[in-house]
Amino acid sequence: MEKILKDILYKVALTEVIGSTNMSISSVEFDSRKVAKGSLFIAIKGLTVDGNAFIDQCIEKGAKAILCEEFPEKIQKGITYLKVKDSGEALGIVASNFYDNPSSKLKLVGITGTNGKTTTASLLYKLFMKLGYKVGLLSTVKIQINDKIIPATHTTPDALELNKMLHQMVDEGCTYCFMEVSSHAVVQNRIAGLSFTGAVFTNITHDHLDFHKTFEAYIKAKKKFFDMLPSSAFALVNKDDPNGLVMLQNTRATKKTFSLQKLADYKCKIIENTFSGLDLVLDGREIWIKLIGAFNAYNALGVYAAARLLGENKEEVLRTLSSLDAVEGRFQYTKAPNGTIGVVDYAHTPDALKNVLSTLQDVRVSKEKIITVVGCGGDRDKTKRPIMASIACEKSDKVILTSDNPRSEDPAEIIHQMEKGLTLMCKKKSLSIADRREAIKTACQLASKGDIILLAGKGHEKYQEIKGVKYPFDDMEILTESLNLLQV
Repeated sequence: MEKILKDILYKVALTEVIGSTNMSISSVEFDSRKVAKGSLFIAIKGLTVDGNAFIDQCIEKGAKAILCEEFPEKIQKGITYLKVKDSGEALGIVASNFYDNPSSKLKLVGITGTNGKTTTASLLYKLFMKLGYKVGLLSTVKIQINDKIIPATHTTPDALELNKMLHQMVDEGCTYCFMEVSSHAVVQNRIAGLSFTGAVFTNITHDHLDFHKTFEAYIKAKKKFFDMLPSSAFALVNKDDPNGLVMLQNTRATKKTFSLQKLADYKCKIIENTFSGLDLVLDGREIWIKLIGAFNAYNALGVYAAARLLGENKEEVLRTLSSLDAVEGRFQYTKAPNGTIGVVDYAHTPDALKNVLSTLQDVRVSKEKIITVVGCGGDRDKTKRPIMASIACEKSDKVILTSDNPRSEDPAEIIHQMEKGLTLMCKKKSLSIADRREAIKTACQLASKGDIILLAGKGHEKYQEIKGVKYPFDDMEILTESLNLLQV
């Protein structure tokens, strides 16, 4: 794919130009290792690496143009230099132009929030596929272009990869794409240059403070997404979250709300919550869905509201919604031969863990014990560790503190920090086992017939990251094996 430089600079706020923009560009790169003959190299100052340090190296590899925030001391003849205030934002716009602005050729809906992003995006994808459309999905669990699955590595890919995938979706006939929009992606301008048809806000709770530093900055990042929306888009928010209406304050988009507790544009009420699913009154109609828990009632309501705002028929949406299965690693459960139930959930924030455990308390039929296996990720927000342990103990009969993805940290130290959240009473009903496999096996051995075991934190992940290495690890697989060994 080759493009004329001046064409892919459309809408980029250039402050200074040295050289000609009337030249052919073979690729756009911000990773110096990928630069080849004819590339435009965009120098970005990242958290760990400064792209400006590689400008000369990129020119040696054949880059014909350099986009940066500050011109290098040495200006080389025959090379075009482009100066901008924000090279990250420029990358998003250039990437979109290079791939023929794919987001404007389909209906792109972004879902943001602390919890519920993956479920909402995935259910919207499944719903619209069943309604007969060709659909793309960009989520934490996976990326899909119609039936084709591409492994996901980030909640939101970088701007180049994102536009490349959206371009593929357009090429393969997709008319819709549903994508998770993380706060990191907003702050790092990964969604710059994209045209959104709509945005959905699920909720905002304690998370990612290792990156944003304060809760206010985290809220501001989410809100920036809604501030970017055009007047032609819709902005749909959960009114029951205290910050839902904050998201709508400066948006030009059509403002819509959904709620289980307040007056809103789209309403839902839980009639019954069981391990088989939810009985709801949704927008005035009774509907049975295969999802479990109040948090999934919110997800289903958000999906329904988004589909209606996209012009879909009420009856068709309700009928199709009732046929959808749960998303992998999101309140996914299995049953042992002796009746013991195992649940795997991605809950890795205090609020998500609280929601899942509250749901388990609601759906248990008598005095079955709840045994929770929980850890916290390494190299991530440390302030939530004692809170997670405290919630697990408060809402469980037995707790095993263990490893999640320790990454570069010592698992024992992470567990020690979690233990600081335990009262003396909580310590009496908790164990600490750093080896996650052993922790899962122990939970199963401690369970009696009919008890409920929750494995929280990793959900859909098929690996455990330790010291920079990803080892194969599947919570559901290990849980199922361990449950099958129990006596009937």
